[in-house]
Amino acid sequence: MNLQQRINAFVKLGDAILKNKEALKKGKQNPWFTESNLEYALTEIANSLSKENLEKWTSMYPALQNEQEAKRLGVITAGNIPLVGFHDFLSVLISGNKFVGKLSSKDDKLMPAVIKLLLDIEPRFKDYIFISENKLENFDAVIATGSNNSARYFEYYFGKYPHIIRKNRNSVAVLTGNETDEELQLLADDIFLYFGLGCRSVSKLFLPDNYDLDNIFRNSLKHKEIINHNKYANNYDYNRAIYLMNLTEFKDNGIMLMKEDINMASPVSVVYFENYSKIETVKQRLEIEKDNIQCIVANEGVISNAIPFGESQKPQLWDYADNVDTIEFLLSL
Repeated sequence: MNLQQRINAFVKLGDAILKNKEALKKGKQNPWFTESNLEYALTEIANSLSKENLEKWTSMYPALQNEQEAKRLGVITAGNIPLVGFHDFLSVLISGNKFVGKLSSKDDKLMPAVIKLLLDIEPRFKDYIFISENKLENFDAVIATGSNNSARYFEYYFGKYPHIIRKNRNSVAVLTGNETDEELQLLADDIFLYFGLGCRSVSKLFLPDNYDLDNIFRNSLKHKEIINHNKYANNYDYNRAIYLMNLTEFKDNGIMLMKEDINMASPVSVVYFENYSKIETVKQRLEIEKDNIQCIVANEGVISNAIPFGESQKPQLWDYADNVDTIEFLLSL
């Protein structure tokens, strides 16, 4: 297959995902993968696979036009949000390489179902897709995503191979106090989608001095149903109890907790915040923490390279995890 044939197959896959969403959603086995989260993830992935998007993305890499020997990519996926490994799957195949996947046990039903759709569309991919039930073997390079702890394991076992190894990251938002209610409701989406479990989920807010937290709480109530989810509610109750027992100061609106904290990664149901008097201080903090931050949400002109409110869970094909260009890596092999 040449590049255009591969692009055409993924365009059709986008259409097939939309047509088969209901069947795909039945493949959930992770209690965090709710109907609404599956709907959102499948729709975003399908919409990203437009001909215009795929051609714009691949045109950034003229070398993709040159067919070269396919490499076997061992890909270890995470399972924090539905189909979180899809972009690696797409990158490996669109570049003409072979996907040797080790799927997270938390998300090992959706990817095989999507693969089946792709093979129905383009059977020639059968020689390019392999799912490993046991440990990864027979690969030329590795892409592995996991926690900070698993990253040390990955470094130990795969360090001698060309690799991309991703660790924990979180996303932050920078507010000026001039945001509208509509923008703050979009920020609530960035916080609550996928229960805050994604690396693009906002877990930390930088707020101007004397900021009224009620602005956040009031506009987060569009997601008030989240507290009816058993696992989320357990986290909320647990964290609230710990703070109360330890006499830790926190704010609470019945569906989320807010705690002043310098850390970037907050527990499920908790959002950390940090006050500032000068925006330059925030910029310095973000620079220091850049290796722990996936994306920054803010209004235009506040922070360079920030994305708008409500967009953190809508990455483009060319928005790479950890800012490591997967296609460049694959082309370098």
